[in-house]
Amino acid sequence: MPLYMDIHNHIPGLTKDAIAGAHVADLAHQKKHGVEYLKYWFDEGSGKAFCLVNAPNKEAAIAVHREAHGLVADDIIEVKEGM
Repeated sequence: MPLYMDIHNHIPGLTKDAIAGAHVADLAHQKKHGVEYLKYWFDEGSGKAFCLVNAPNKEAAIAVHREAHGLVADDIIEVKEGM
C-alpha cells in the first residue's frame, strides 16, 4: 500500500492536545476508507503539522481527515521509507 506524508501549513490554534484529539478522530474513521494513520509531527509555534499514512490513494487519506475533523491537508505526497 502506498505511504503518504500530508502537510498542514498552518492550523490555527494548534496545540499538543488538539492534534492528539484530531489523531484519535482519524483512527476512529480510518478503517472505513482502508487507511492507516501511523504518526504525526507538529510545531505549535507555526501551526504546521505532518501526518504519515498508509492509504490506497490520496483521496482515501483526505476523506479520513475531512470526516474526522475537517482539517484537510494543504498537500499530500507519496513517500518511500528510508533508513
